[in-house]
Amino acid sequence: MFNGILIEKDQSGYRANLTQISEEQLPQGNVTVDVAYSTLNFKDGLAITGSSPVVRKFPMVPGIDLAGTVEVSTHPDYKAGDKVLLNGWGVGEEHWGGLAQKARLDGDWLIPLPAAFTPAQAMAIGTAGYTAMLCILALERNGVTPDQGEVLVTGANGGVGSFAIALLHKLGYQVVASTGRAAERAYLQQLGAGEIIDRASLSAPGKPLAKERWAAVIDSVGSHTLANACAGTRANGTVAACGLAQGMDFPGSVAPFILRGITLAGINSVTQPKANRILAWNRLATDLDFSLLALISHEIALSEAIEAAPRLLAGQLRGRVVVDVNR
Repeated sequence: MFNGILIEKDQSGYRANLTQISEEQLPQGNVTVDVAYSTLNFKDGLAITGSSPVVRKFPMVPGIDLAGTVEVSTHPDYKAGDKVLLNGWGVGEEHWGGLAQKARLDGDWLIPLPAAFTPAQAMAIGTAGYTAMLCILALERNGVTPDQGEVLVTGANGGVGSFAIALLHKLGYQVVASTGRAAERAYLQQLGAGEIIDRASLSAPGKPLAKERWAAVIDSVGSHTLANACAGTRANGTVAACGLAQGMDFPGSVAPFILRGITLAGINSVTQPKANRILAWNRLATDLDFSLLALISHEIALSEAIEAAPRLLAGQLRGRVVVDVNR
C-alpha cells in the first residue's frame, strides 16, 4: 500500500481524497517508479477541484510531472535504480500520474533525470520550466536574437512566465513582464524583468494592428492577450503560444501575419518527441540560474496538495509548487 491522491466520480459526485492505494490498483505500464517529487500545476488544480473536465478516466491519480527512481522495469532503456523524469503524455488525465508515492508508466514517456538536477530541482522546474524552454527554442529557430529588441512575457507570475523571464534574462534578452499582480514587481525584477506592465493593457479587446514593439512574445494566457500581443509584435517577429489562462479563444486578426510577417508558434509540451525533451532539459541545465529555484518555487507535502489546488487556480500562489509525495 502507498499514499496518493485519488479522484473519483460516481453517483455521490466528484471528489479528491488522500488515501491508501494498493499496488494492484496501478494501471498498466512497463516501468514502476518510486516517486520522490511531483508538482501542482494549473491542470492539476483543475483536476483536483473538478472545475474543468480535464480528467478523462476514473478513478485517477493527478500529477502531470514526476521525478523518482525506477523500482521495476521491462522497458529496454531502464533498469531498477535509474533516476527518471516525466512531463505530460496525458499523465494525470488519462493515465495515473505523479501525486502518489508510486507510478506505473510507459517507459517511452520517461527521460533519464539529467545529472545536473536533483529530483526536487527537476520538479521545481517541471512542466512549467520545460515549456518555457520549448518556447525559447522556438524563438531561436525563428532567428530571434537579443539585439532585436524587447521580448514580452505574459502571465509573468505563473510558472511558465517566471521561468521564461529567468531564462531570457540569462540569455541576454530585454524582458518586459505582463502581470495583474503589482505587488509582485520586486519578484519579477529579481528574475530579470527590465519592465513590468499591467496585464489590463493587453487583456481587453484591441485593434487588429498596434504599434510595433515586441521582437518576440512568450504567451501563456491566450484570448485577447494573445491577440493583442500579436498585434504589437514587430515585423518578422515570433510569438510562442503555450497556455490559455485567459481563454482558448483567439479573437485576433490575420493582419499581423500577412502585413508584418510575424510567426505564431504553437508549443505543445505534452507529446514532444524524446529527443526534443532531452534537448530542452539539457538547455535548462546550462541556461537556468539554479539560485533562482528557491525564489520561483516552494515545497508542500502531499497532504497539503488538495487544499492548495483552489488557491493555485485563484492565482494566490506564486510560481511553482513542488510536492514531496513522501510526507
